[in-house]
Amino acid sequence: MPTVKEGVVVKHKHFALSYVEKYEVAEWVAYELTRNQLKQNRVPRVDNFLPDQLVSTTSADTYDYRGSGYDRGHLIPAADRAFSREAMDETFLMSNITPQDRSFNGGIWRELEELVRDWAYKFNKLYIVTGPILTQPIKGTIGKNKVAVPSAFYKLILDISEPELKAIAFVIPNELSNQPLQDFATSIDQVEEQTGLNFFSDLLEDELEAELEGNSEITLWEFDESKFKKRIGEWNRKD
Repeated sequence: MPTVKEGVVVKHKHFALSYVEKYEVAEWVAYELTRNQLKQNRVPRVDNFLPDQLVSTTSADTYDYRGSGYDRGHLIPAADRAFSREAMDETFLMSNITPQDRSFNGGIWRELEELVRDWAYKFNKLYIVTGPILTQPIKGTIGKNKVAVPSAFYKLILDISEPELKAIAFVIPNELSNQPLQDFATSIDQVEEQTGLNFFSDLLEDELEAELEGNSEITLWEFDESKFKKRIGEWNRKD
């Protein structure tokens, strides 16, 4: 599990998070995504957003987002937990939700989420950590609870299965993008420097951690040109 900077760890059955009351968003959400999970029967999506009762200080409320112009954007995607109703419902807890620009949420962020599922299916199991960059100036706040609007989000993907251990990270501005995902690829070390967090120290020996987290080599990961073209042609929207 990642370290905590300002948040309080909340452990749900199907993921864990660190919730920061100051910003009313999680600083990270961590979980495993496996091929077996993706192969199971998929339950239909039901957008049942609810406050997280496990957050002792109370989480943000769906009403905070009304009229804000921002999407209720998932950190762990609903589609990553579509193998059971219980698992998917947990992703609609407001502790897992952040204000995301509509063109970001439905555009480049969607493309990355779909690509990560493709990678999980191909490589069997991935460790994923996702969150907002809260060390940069935020765009502002929304709602009665003053939910922070992050200026950027990160996603870290770690594959420690043999024979080819690898890791990759992305930091993407919370806005419309026509750039390919590869332009936003970086190392986990760089994200740790930006966030002040340590993400995978409990999973990796020191030497291996240094090797994997310092690597930003994108050739070990297959990018889907058709998804990029679909984003540019269909998904990106400003309305």
